[in-house]
Amino acid sequence: MAPFAHPSSIVRTIWGRGDTVLLIFAGASAEFALNKAVDWLYFTGKLPADPLGRLFSTVAYAQQIVFAGEEQALAAIDHITAIHKGVEEKRGASIPAEAYLDVLFMLIDYSIRSFELLERRLEPEEKAEVFDVFHRVGKRMGLAGMPEDFAAWERMRGRYLKENLVAGAFTHDLYKRYRSSLGAGRYFLLIHAQVLLVPGRVRRLLDLPSIHWLYPVVQAYKLFRWLRLDKGIKTILLPPQYRAQVFGLDQKMG
Repeated sequence: MAPFAHPSSIVRTIWGRGDTVLLIFAGASAEFALNKAVDWLYFTGKLPADPLGRLFSTVAYAQQIVFAGEEQALAAIDHITAIHKGVEEKRGASIPAEAYLDVLFMLIDYSIRSFELLERRLEPEEKAEVFDVFHRVGKRMGLAGMPEDFAAWERMRGRYLKENLVAGAFTHDLYKRYRSSLGAGRYFLLIHAQVLLVPGRVRRLLDLPSIHWLYPVVQAYKLFRWLRLDKGIKTILLPPQYRAQVFGLDQKMG
């Protein structure tokens, strides 16, 4: 069976390491809280009940699609679409098309930002590869208004950041729940990871700190990863209930 993403694709490299995927989660958790359609995530009750677990599952699902065969990936995408349709039927309304695109755009953007923070700058053709994989996900979901190439996506992403984000009651509630789930120390690390990752408008709306003190820590972590000591660090930093999920994000690249 042909793979959904080519075995040599940069997308597999990005999504094949748990620490990179964890950063994607950190960035997405900030922007999720600002999305104008976040009330849809509250409707089912799953997000407020376990916000970190819900976001982890979303990111892990995306990773499964990246590493699946073509037929398996398409089946997984269809399953996601069916779940959302079921939620719409229960609520008697349609999820805004922009909300679907926002999530897809987050996965593209934070894939690039997270890899570049931990590894290196991506080449233009590699960024286009990231876009292409998630563009195919959107097309399979039947999303209208998808940009056709990476350049068009960049323009649309900029517009969405200006028009589709708002700091409201759900935003503040989610961050309270993040803190409750993580504890003060780990919540502090999440906030400062977000400072390194999110676009300026997201940072301003969330009133995140402006000092990037975590950057030297990231550089030190790279050394520990090279020495193969990163698992011990993650064991210390991660809440016990999420460790298995995070360690399960590491994929064999062979």
